[in-house]
Amino acid sequence: MNTLKRTYLGLMTAGILIAPLLVSTQAAADELALAKKSGCMACHSVEKKIVGPAWRDVGKHYQGDAGARDALIVKVKTGGKGNWTKVTGGVPMPPYSPRVSDADIAKLVDFILSLN
Repeated sequence: MNTLKRTYLGLMTAGILIAPLLVSTQAAADELALAKKSGCMACHSVEKKIVGPAWRDVGKHYQGDAGARDALIVKVKTGGKGNWTKVTGGVPMPPYSPRVSDADIAKLVDFILSLN
């Protein structure tokens, strides 16, 4: 096999292997931009507690919980307190609906749950 063919095949293989990572990275960037635009990042971050819990901790906490998605969507829409009192010191999460659309809330919850 000549050098040009090997180089071409190597680049094609690398592209196939890297493409899912790029899509995943772009999706995460899109979700973080949505979170920032929606006001979520005032109290949350992915990796560390600010006022509310770190989103990675939320994802881990609800891993394997079949009802978590629906419950978290309701919690983000209506706000509340009590689930993370040890982390938040009792500071409630404000309601985000109708300021943030139902579709965007669902995207954000899906993103948070993917961070397990």
